[in-house]
Amino acid sequence: MNEPIHVAITRKIKPGCEAEFQQALKEFFQSSFAHTGVHGASMLVPPPGSPSPEFGILRTFANAQQRDDFYASPMFQAWEERIKPLTEGLPEYRELTGLEAWFRSPHNPPPRWKMALLTWIAVWPVSMAVPAALKPWFSSSVPGFVFAGAVAGGIVLVLTWVAMPLLVKLTKGWLHPKTS
Repeated sequence: MNEPIHVAITRKIKPGCEAEFQQALKEFFQSSFAHTGVHGASMLVPPPGSPSPEFGILRTFANAQQRDDFYASPMFQAWEERIKPLTEGLPEYRELTGLEAWFRSPHNPPPRWKMALLTWIAVWPVSMAVPAALKPWFSSSVPGFVFAGAVAGGIVLVLTWVAMPLLVKLTKGWLHPKTS
């Protein structure tokens, strides 16, 4: 299978080592993009004032082979050695698949029904707006499959970079309610 792979990693950081870990991770992110197949990386830090020692790392790879090559690389092994004094225990790795990838989180994803409902809320208006916005750009002589392809591409672009990030941000408290 040659599809992008999203991985959520959770690391527990020793008290007092948070700033050093954050700086080391930023530096590692920069160098890690030189590795073939690394498509993205981001850091999730505990909110200010949180007692949680957990930092999240989200990584995207071109495919499973590139992911495996990255984690077996000398660069990654050196990174693990570099942060060993800053961390507690072993990291937790979780591959994000399907709808879960929209709702990336270093902790448990929201229930599938919430992910499906939020995706439906995004798809419905976008699937009506994109064809309406593209129709004036296409003449009636353009084959239907070309227009359908443009509409599908437009929907994917709007969902990926506008609708889903906005909806996930707006519904964060509902997707991930705080436990008392």
